[in-house]
Amino acid sequence: MKLNESLRKPAWLKKKIEHSEESREVNRILGRLELHTVCRSARCPNLSECYSSRRATFLVLGNRCTRSCSFCSVEKSVPGVSLGLDEGEPTRVAEAVKELGLRYAVITSVTRDDLPDGGAGHFVKTIKEIRRQNPDVKIEVLTPDFQGKETAIRAVAETSPDVYNHNVETVPRLYRIVRPGADYGRSVNLLSFVHTHFPNIFLKSGLMVGLGEGEEEVQTLLRDLHAAGCDAVTIGQYLRPGHGNIPVKEYVTIEKFDRYRVFARKIGFRHVAAGPYVRSSYMAHELYRDLSS
Repeated sequence: MKLNESLRKPAWLKKKIEHSEESREVNRILGRLELHTVCRSARCPNLSECYSSRRATFLVLGNRCTRSCSFCSVEKSVPGVSLGLDEGEPTRVAEAVKELGLRYAVITSVTRDDLPDGGAGHFVKTIKEIRRQNPDVKIEVLTPDFQGKETAIRAVAETSPDVYNHNVETVPRLYRIVRPGADYGRSVNLLSFVHTHFPNIFLKSGLMVGLGEGEEEVQTLLRDLHAAGCDAVTIGQYLRPGHGNIPVKEYVTIEKFDRYRVFARKIGFRHVAAGPYVRSSYMAHELYRDLSS
């Protein structure tokens, strides 16, 4: 399929977008505090639903990524141009958590291969500041791979987030097309490292389907994640965010999502979210409730 070709969306992917006063208030808070969310930067189809519930997934380390994943709509950095680091961002994220009344905060980031620690220290500062201002809030981090640097992974894990999330995104065969610059084994090793050295942290990963993967490939990936120590997995439909992104190869049926869910539970995952609009941080607070109950 050519880059500018696309499949027609099936009936189960016709989602109504609504804007409420609550979502407008979330936008005002984020705008005033000059914060980014992956909800907006990645053009998430659940944005209006989450904003209307006064929930958002914070995107730290700026809004420009040093990698060029073909599925992602987050802005890419310009080679040779310094991205800088907003030292006041951790404090403003903590302020937003308080103003939104969040009891469960999800922090993710762009990939910053230009930084020696990949931005791990910024994650640490953000987590500590959230806890300083909001001591009862649960925290989930969704980190990049930090180029596999164990010192960076350890630094974030040592802050004891309630959930450590790192997405593998797709099956190994498709990495060259979907995630150039990333490495499947490196991502699985990151998850295994956290599980081995920080077994009390709930571990989570996620993937997209509809990119041309086979069902057996997904099953093998799920086995890899479970063997690495993952407690939870999210499986969602890839939806092309823009014409410059890789096209959808398949709109996965509800029945196939059900098969993936049943298989993942059968091999031992404690929590599985699988469906067309499932995203890594969508309803993350409910996943944590299930894991901790």
